[in-house]
Amino acid sequence: MKTAFVSDLSTEQTVTTFFLVHARELRNTREGKAYLRLELGDRSGTIEARMWDQFEAAAKDVARDDIVKVQARVEIYRNRPQLALLQVRRARPDEVDIADFLPHTKEDVGQLWAQLSGYANSITDPHLKALVSAILDNPAIAEQYKRAPAAKTMHHAYLGGLLEHVVSLCGLAKLAAAHYPELNLDLLLTAALLHDVGKLAELCYDRAIGYTVEGQLLGHIIMELETVTKAMDAIPDFPPRLKTVVQHLLVSHHGQYEFGSPKLPMIREALLFHYLDDLDSKLAAVRSALATDSGEDDWSSYSAALGRKFLRLDAFLKPSSSS
Repeated sequence: MKTAFVSDLSTEQTVTTFFLVHARELRNTREGKAYLRLELGDRSGTIEARMWDQFEAAAKDVARDDIVKVQARVEIYRNRPQLALLQVRRARPDEVDIADFLPHTKEDVGQLWAQLSGYANSITDPHLKALVSAILDNPAIAEQYKRAPAAKTMHHAYLGGLLEHVVSLCGLAKLAAAHYPELNLDLLLTAALLHDVGKLAELCYDRAIGYTVEGQLLGHIIMELETVTKAMDAIPDFPPRLKTVVQHLLVSHHGQYEFGSPKLPMIREALLFHYLDDLDSKLAAVRSALATDSGEDDWSSYSAALGRKFLRLDAFLKPSSSS
């Protein structure tokens, strides 16, 4: 049974507990001394770990995505904890609960799915409604949709993250359409509901969040374009021009060529949706940085996704006792 989580390791101590191996490599110091480096994690976060002595057996037996039992000293380095490993072995299946090792949305998945279904049912265009229903009503897709992360590291990188992200985007789409009445809300909702459906096959998340072989080779935009196009082709009399518009919404949602978008948004709904998607993902990255203990009172941990730290504004604006 897991007894200590990464979030518990804030002071120097010796611990014996279980972690998921996110990365494993053999390295050498500048002086040429070999050591084993592991990135270990659980549902509360990740931590750097190094084994300096007698690591040969562990290096041979332990692989990425293994769950391991470790005995280690917690050391504080540059205000952050890291582990000096004393013993490492692969855990037995009866020793662990996989739910301890993957982060999960804090929201109620059942409620999120009910909200998503409500947005899907609110689409008034019969062809778009039929398209969304054909995909979301598929039991296999629905099961994956409720569990999938939205990304490996950038944003909503936890189980249920995709569902949380999409429901948020649907809410933003409704607000935007109310503010800009020229926008087609049905198209915005369709884009929100389907724009990341390719991630159901792009990402794997049974042990650690990573990429499938197909995901690495194709990417979610290509994968979802194929999935959604097949669904449109199966709907009788789906308008060819509407099919092209839906395809454009999918292939342009990353907004820029350098961000992996095959096309730039060239429809107003596509342009707006790109910015809504970008906004929601960036604010999720900020939320994650602020929720992580950085060892500093005023600043968040460094966000690799956004290339900066963030001021803890509430704490910063709180009157100090000396003022």
